[in-house]
Amino acid sequence: MLIADGELRYDIRRAGELIAVETETLAWGIIRGVRRPASGSNVYEVEAELDDNGLVRRLAVSYSRGPFTRNAAYESVDSFLRGNISTGGSRNDLTTKLGRYGEVDADLIIFRALTIAHIRERGQTRWTGRIAAIDPNTLVAATSKQSCRQRGNYPHIWIYEPRMGDSEEIEIDDSGTVIRRRDSRGVETVLVSKTIRDEGEPNP
Repeated sequence: MLIADGELRYDIRRAGELIAVETETLAWGIIRGVRRPASGSNVYEVEAELDDNGLVRRLAVSYSRGPFTRNAAYESVDSFLRGNISTGGSRNDLTTKLGRYGEVDADLIIFRALTIAHIRERGQTRWTGRIAAIDPNTLVAATSKQSCRQRGNYPHIWIYEPRMGDSEEIEIDDSGTVIRRRDSRGVETVLVSKTIRDEGEPNP
């Protein structure tokens, strides 16, 4: 795997105030992640199965707020991300085209780490392309152009632009884990704990 297996916890702050906590696990090609607000009842959850290249093969996401729950399931098939969204008794089918490199962003910090890992693996320091991104509230997948570049001669610092007018400064460690992200809206995401999974540990 391009980034190290393990358990990660991030604090998300704006102007120093804790606004959310994100926990993520990567083990045996499976990502499991949850983001919860510091106050409020809305919860965003992701489970993704990766292929041997670290690309999303299947994805299940959910958003809940009190008694309300929305679920979605997607699968990468023939250069498309296909799936459906279920809310109450309704179900809607959706399809969006994958970009050239098949990247999927499910709005957890670990997906930024994967995209940067793929860019580095290709030997690039600058990249622009299309990514199929999941909206964490509606769970709708849509493809958009994004860009990423290494900052100067610093291989551990990357500037990421998820959409026009927005930018993020992302710092990674030697294992490819994101340790800090600052965006142009003043939100900072900081790694507060990291547990690396031993290769001999059984699949959970």
